Amino acid sequence: MTKIAYRSESPATLRQWLESHIGSPDTGGEARLTTRYLPKRHAEMVGGSLYWIHTKKIIGRSPIIGFMDNGQGRQWIRLEPRLIAVQPIPRRAHQGWRYLEEKDAPPDLGEGAEGAEEMPAEMLGELANLGLV
Repeated sequence: MTKIAYRSESPATLRQWLESHIGSPDTGGEARLTTRYLPKRHAEMVGGSLYWIHTKKIIGRSPIIGFMDNGQGRQWIRLEPRLIAVQPIPRRAHQGWRYLEEKDAPPDLGEGAEGAEEMPAEMLGELANLGLV
């Protein structure tokens, strides 16, 4: 699943927002996004990831814990409160969320890649091709 990281000035502010939910008694320690409709494929998405789009590229992912009715006619997408850096790939902006097939998902950058989502996508792609990230 992909979603725009709206209201996020940078990947760092997205990471801060996600991590601000760690240990929060209000949300049970999970980050929650509100969406209008429950995805038809919600059962198969649990255990997968929500891939965040920022500045026209996918920059990271957050594991999906599940979905829950928020009691106001909308649904919560329940996420682990962490941002896992991925190899940035171009992605056009869209409203709401979109399905992302596993074969199209970018690979994780791995440990030691903190802040890599700030690099230009072209540079990061070249470094990944060289096996440096």
